[in-house]
Amino acid sequence: MTAKKGLKSLAESNPEFSNQQIENAVNELKIGWVAKTFTLDTAIKNNNVLTNTQKNNARLTINNQPHLNIGRYLNDMLAHTDTILDGTIIPLDDATNPTPSTFLDILQSVLSLQSTIPELLGVPASEKSRDVNDHLGTLNNKFLETEDSSLPVFTSLKESISFINANTVATDTLYQTALTNMTTFVDSVVGDSTDFQQTLDGHATEVATAATNFNTALGSEPYLTHRTRLITDNERVDVQVALEKSNLTNINTFLDNLNDYNSYTALAEDSELRKLMTRVSQNTNWITYFNEYEQNQANLNPLYTTDTDSDKSAVIDQVLSDSGLPDVTDPTDFDAVANKAKQDSRIDTRNYDRLTAEQQITDACKQLNITTANRVLLDQSRNLLNNLNQRDRDIIAAELDSNEDADTLT
Repeated sequence: MTAKKGLKSLAESNPEFSNQQIENAVNELKIGWVAKTFTLDTAIKNNNVLTNTQKNNARLTINNQPHLNIGRYLNDMLAHTDTILDGTIIPLDDATNPTPSTFLDILQSVLSLQSTIPELLGVPASEKSRDVNDHLGTLNNKFLETEDSSLPVFTSLKESISFINANTVATDTLYQTALTNMTTFVDSVVGDSTDFQQTLDGHATEVATAATNFNTALGSEPYLTHRTRLITDNERVDVQVALEKSNLTNINTFLDNLNDYNSYTALAEDSELRKLMTRVSQNTNWITYFNEYEQNQANLNPLYTTDTDSDKSAVIDQVLSDSGLPDVTDPTDFDAVANKAKQDSRIDTRNYDRLTAEQQITDACKQLNITTANRVLLDQSRNLLNNLNQRDRDIIAAELDSNEDADTLT
């Protein structure tokens, strides 16, 4: 049931989706050298004279210490979130995705996986790296929050950046100078892109050299701990973005495959289609599923569904009661005991019509290996009745196990 309070206002307004919250958090990290890495990376990407090859080569050269080139990987992360919000992260394909995707399409697909994966694969979507944050974690404040005592990525980054920036490190100053010089040059480029390649390469090399020297200066305490954190935080961002890209770019194919499997299982409802599937499939798992489907389906009984082993005994008691069992409880009623024995599939009742009830009880005891020697008839009847009633209980327990087996994903 959908909550109606506020629904009218929601329907009459635009959600205005954006990555503003994550952008605000990124802006707080633009301190010291980090601010200059953002400025340079933006200048390179926005330049209208540089070719894509020149841009890519320059960005690659100055990224020799990626954990220090924070503006680069956070700019890339923000661009990644933009492609999620506008749907362009899912590539157009004439066969699988002929029309542009939207953010709503992405949300609906991710939601569908949260139920389809447990239903078909028997595990939470998270165990397949397909939960909500495995697709949308960057937008869902994954870098601003944690579920344990560890520092969130952006908190850790800000602490380390602030600590290093607050201390006078000569190589930091030189790195910032190199970043500023290259930014100034890139912004000044207006002519033929082939005329300044050597100068561009020279600036990129200077930035890379300054980054290496800066990184070396951070190789001892009190800076080493923070350099290590910068490296770790860089990896956490890159890994998360890569996971989201991988999951979202193929989400349609992944979901289509799961839905196809669901459709195939529906074919098992028809006996002729079951036969067909076992004849055309060359996969042993598929053949086994369709061959055993009818028996497994027959084993399913909602009365036998339990959550824990402790529930089994109660379920058996309930099924026995609903079935009118035990139907015989008085061992002195020899006729009733004999009649119950004749209904037991373990007992051969040939020629029983020639025997009295008392004789039938004795013979049934012998067939079931119940001691009769030196036992009066009442003892025989009591032991036989106990055996027969336990048999009723064992049959129901076996049916319960069969239900669990048929209802367990394998």
